[in-house]
Amino acid sequence: MSVSLLDNRVLISPQQEETSNGGIVLPGSAQEKSDTGLVKATGPGKTKEDGGKIAMTVKDGDKVLYSKYSGTEVKIAGEDYIIIREEDIMGVLA
Repeated sequence: MSVSLLDNRVLISPQQEETSNGGIVLPGSAQEKSDTGLVKATGPGKTKEDGGKIAMTVKDGDKVLYSKYSGTEVKIAGEDYIIIREEDIMGVLA
């Protein structure tokens, strides 16, 4: 299934598992809601008043840090994703 996002929206696949300090893998159901994920798709950018576009600063494949309770959770082809606006992304992780 293909998704075409509008304006400055970003499709993110939330990080599902993390490893604790002791090396134990914590499944997604045993921890708080994720605030990091991978960008899977982006819209074309926000439209300015003169009709031009403001280019997106994130791209497919970026690992990002976003506001924990922002966006809309969706399920596409059996996978869980979050659709958020670019301004809810706080940074790109290296």
